[in-house]
Amino acid sequence: MKAKIATDGTGRFYGIRFNCPCGHCGAIVLPVKWTPEGMERSEHLAERPIWGFNGDMDRPTFTPSVLHRSGHYAKGLDGPDPAGCACNFSERYPDEEPWAWPCGICHSFVTDGRIQFLSDCTHALAGQTVELPELSEAE
Repeated sequence: MKAKIATDGTGRFYGIRFNCPCGHCGAIVLPVKWTPEGMERSEHLAERPIWGFNGDMDRPTFTPSVLHRSGHYAKGLDGPDPAGCACNFSERYPDEEPWAWPCGICHSFVTDGRIQFLSDCTHALAGQTVELPELSEAE
C-alpha cells in the first residue's frame, strides 16, 4: 500500500498520507475531496486547499500537482533568503543540533502510484519519475 487514510485528533477523516522519496518532504498528508465510506470529514478540511484523489491506496493519483517548500523557499517566490533558514543554521548556532529538514523545493505529479518530480525541484530526483514507496503497517 502506497497511501493511507489520515485522521485528525478526533478520528475524523483528514486526508491521504504518502511518503515522498525525495529526502526533503518525508510524509505528506493531502486533504482530498474523496471521503472513505463510513467516515466523517474533519471540520478542518473546510479551511484547506483540497486535492482530487482517485480512491486507490495502491496506485494513488492526486490532482493538481503537489508543491512542498521548506526553509527559506517557504517564505515566498522571491528566491532564496538564507537569513534564518536551515542552510546556515550550524554557522549561527554551532552548539545546537542541526535541523532535520533541509531547505528545498519538491514539486511533483503523483499518478497511478508513481511520482514525477518536476524540474523546479532542488533535490537529486528532479526530472525523474519513480514509484512511491510502500508504507509499513506502523506508518
